[in-house]
Amino acid sequence: MPEFKSVKVNKPDDVNLILGQSHFIKTAEDIYEALVNNVPGIKFGLAFAESSGACKIRAEGNDPELKELAAKNALEIGAGHSFLIFLRQAYPINVLNAVKNIPEVCTIYCATANPVEVLLAENTSGARGILGVIDGQAPKGIEGPEDIAWRKDLLRRIGYKL
Repeated sequence: MPEFKSVKVNKPDDVNLILGQSHFIKTAEDIYEALVNNVPGIKFGLAFAESSGACKIRAEGNDPELKELAAKNALEIGAGHSFLIFLRQAYPINVLNAVKNIPEVCTIYCATANPVEVLLAENTSGARGILGVIDGQAPKGIEGPEDIAWRKDLLRRIGYKL
């Protein structure tokens, strides 16, 4: 019977993340290219957990702090073929389709700035797989007119709506 675990992603509040699963050693390079080709000036670090051969954490990025942070978190999560991207000066919405269109990307578990916990299963040989994520907090009610106005204003202030 697998053992179930939860690992909190450690990141600064101003950093967004994308957590996904891929299947090939060239994932780190392909994600790097997708990020820099889609958002000029993006700052990021990414890590890919190789699942065969040397089974190393492969890290890339153009921000040393985010690159190191991605590698440490990927090692802590420890799930084969998972990848973790940390972003500054961009939002996941800016790069998500480019990442999803990388041929070896299998799935995206979450894309968020919220606190994230990764739910894992670990088998008797120590291999881990991601079961899902806890993204942020539970809902506190249904939005009312003031909440709707706040949401629409926010989207206009940050440039996502006219």
